[in-house]
Amino acid sequence: MRGRPTIYDDSNIIKKAQEIFWQKGYSATSLSDLQKATGAGAGSFYNTFKGGKKEVFQKAVQERRLAFDSFKSQLEISESPLELIKDFFISIADASKDEHFKGCIIANTVVEMTYIDEDLEESAVQILKDVEQMFTGAIKQEQIKGNLQTQTPPEILGKYLITFWCGLNTLRRMYPDKNVLKNQIEMQLAVIS
Repeated sequence: MRGRPTIYDDSNIIKKAQEIFWQKGYSATSLSDLQKATGAGAGSFYNTFKGGKKEVFQKAVQERRLAFDSFKSQLEISESPLELIKDFFISIADASKDEHFKGCIIANTVVEMTYIDEDLEESAVQILKDVEQMFTGAIKQEQIKGNLQTQTPPEILGKYLITFWCGLNTLRRMYPDKNVLKNQIEMQLAVIS
């Protein structure tokens, strides 16, 4: 007789686990939460993820990197990368109240893992730095083309957009209202208009 089967679809499990981590954070998420969300038994879970909860969390965070990488690819081929960046931020206002309360799993991780887990913190910080570089590169190219008149160095504007991103993920929890968020987003994005 065969034993229990192992989890067969790691990516599906990671996406389900990501939702739990996004809602509760790493520290507050238990093995029981992960098992319930993924439908995996403890043995099957640990056979699939030898590093346990931390491994699953690392993979969940890396899923977000894939989303940013996809956005970067779109920016690189876009004829209007600044408009794409603006649309990205403005679309946040249209998110559901639940999405507003979740915020950004990467920004959440940086805050939660400071002084708790250096590896997890550094992984999230690196993703944000990569996104900053993505913004910086797009801004620099648009300045070179003459499509952006500001003389503010692109490196400062890239950091500004990351600062805005992290602040927005707090603001959207305070004011999960489309109109409030849209007005704030449009005002903040005036710097790259």
